[in-house]
Amino acid sequence: MSKALEILKLYWKHDSFRPLQEDIINSVIEGKDTFALMPTGGGKSICFQIPAMINDGLCLVISPLVALMKDQVQNLQNKGIKAIALTGGINENEIIELLDNCQYGNYKFLYISPERLQSDWILERIKNLPLNLIAIDEAHCVSQWGHDFRPAYLKINQLKEYFPSIPFLALTATATQRVQNDIIEKLELNDCQIFSKSFARENLAYMVFEVEDKIYLAQQILKKNPESSIIYVTNRKSCIDISNQLDNLGFTSTYYHGGLTPKDKENHMKLWMNEKVQVMVATNAFGMGIDKANVKTIIHLHLPSNLENYYQEAGRAGRNGDKSFAVLLANPSDLIHAESQFIYVLPDKDFLNLVFNKLCNFLRIAYGEGINEQFNFNFHQFCIQYDLPSLKTYNALQFLDNQGIITFNQEFSEKITIQFLISSKELIRYISLNSNDEEIILTILRTYPGIYDLQTNFNLKLISKKSNSSEEKVLRLLEKLKEKNIIELISKKNDSIITFNEVREDERTINRVTKSLEQINSLKIQQLKSVIEYATNNKECKNKTLLAYFGETVEQDCGICSYCINKETHKKDNSNLITKIIEFLKKDDLSSREIQKNTKSKEDDVIFALQTLMEEDIITIKPNNLYSLKKK
Repeated sequence: MSKALEILKLYWKHDSFRPLQEDIINSVIEGKDTFALMPTGGGKSICFQIPAMINDGLCLVISPLVALMKDQVQNLQNKGIKAIALTGGINENEIIELLDNCQYGNYKFLYISPERLQSDWILERIKNLPLNLIAIDEAHCVSQWGHDFRPAYLKINQLKEYFPSIPFLALTATATQRVQNDIIEKLELNDCQIFSKSFARENLAYMVFEVEDKIYLAQQILKKNPESSIIYVTNRKSCIDISNQLDNLGFTSTYYHGGLTPKDKENHMKLWMNEKVQVMVATNAFGMGIDKANVKTIIHLHLPSNLENYYQEAGRAGRNGDKSFAVLLANPSDLIHAESQFIYVLPDKDFLNLVFNKLCNFLRIAYGEGINEQFNFNFHQFCIQYDLPSLKTYNALQFLDNQGIITFNQEFSEKITIQFLISSKELIRYISLNSNDEEIILTILRTYPGIYDLQTNFNLKLISKKSNSSEEKVLRLLEKLKEKNIIELISKKNDSIITFNEVREDERTINRVTKSLEQINSLKIQQLKSVIEYATNNKECKNKTLLAYFGETVEQDCGICSYCINKETHKKDNSNLITKIIEFLKKDDLSSREIQKNTKSKEDDVIFALQTLMEEDIITIKPNNLYSLKKK
């Protein structure tokens, strides 16, 4: 038995590898740079975890997904494997301690975001770690032609300079041929071994239905398939509205979008993961790094922006191997909606320049300044103040983030400042009469000695921890003290954090990235056209259409998608017509119009029947466009 298989059995309790896993593992063990394209649910993490366990040293895993990092670290720790992650919210002292553990504590895995590598001191520490492998997860993020480009990925190749003999393993679930080539080039993978698993999912039925009342059909689908489901929509308001509608119809549901607080995200996620609710209604903020094997149905109520996202979202169904469904509900108005949602809101150069200037003014950044400064940011307030369209503005900020001009982290935060308004003697009197509040108040006073003199930034998490109280209890006390005019409390909610990565230079900044803006806008238009083609093409197997987009050709129809099922139904309904056509063609060669006239049938039915007879090699079409029976 191979060492890799022994480790698989010991820690993961599997008796065999999935397709391609062992080949990828062997390539990495042999020290070769490797590219692995394995669709969602294909078991990518095993491909770097097992080689790291076989060889001495530490595996550096670069991932953009905090949820995935935490989940994988927890799973490894549950197996008794030493792993840590440098996620957000960890202060410098804690990072130093964690990196010390990696260097001297026999840890096997260090998970890190690509943005962390941009800190010189962290990079210096990583240079001295005993690495045995560098794994780059979600590697499509390195390519501007991918669907989730992140500029920090472009800096990963600098690790080649410090670890020239350590293999790189790039992993992704979705990448066209253009993106694959770009990944290998940008990461500087040498003599790269390429492994590509088919995008085909034999147990997943792709269904497209044109309907007016989408909620009614979704209701029928969810009743027929009462197992765990996800409904994807394109905006936050729809999340809440659709979830409420489902609840009123007797289903159990919750929702998930980027505007929720981290705590709400976690609570809503647990409800769905623990089978407390059947349906998760979500934007595309949900799903990355989520591994739930028994999802039966994925329903898209709106057209997605690209087929890469659609394939990943649809692929979250049926990971347990059972037959599952990826359903796209469409109607003629969706084209208008999709264009307004994805195309008309693409920023041009003038709008990008406007947003950048207004952003600098909003954050009070002077010309020639701003580099490495970080700001709490309320996107909604920003749009209102400057009368900016929200979607177009959001896309402009996303583009500035993609180009590395700013870092736009969409994390909900609440900035709290407080100041005591009464004297210390009065406060002591209050404490003597309200002993239940004593521990929290004394903790605040010990932590912030100047809190009588000026408004002081308040760290809710810190005070909660020091006073052995819940955050909710501390907040309730602050509200009570505010009502009694004991403190002045200012609470400002922010939905993101913006960091400036370079100095403000207005038009010079924007001119530098104009060409890239035009290329990316053009790409997004082409991507949406591919989505519309997928949704409206009624002449090809849906599985074939998707596979062709990713550069994969198959001869056979899948037999289970909406096209194939409709084709079979149509074939049964047209069996009498097919018999009639054969009888007429026994007498003479005929054109399609003559066949339609003789059989007194609808044009569509005749065309379908003729296609069926051609596919089954029963008839042929002559150079004069007449149909003829093939001679046996």
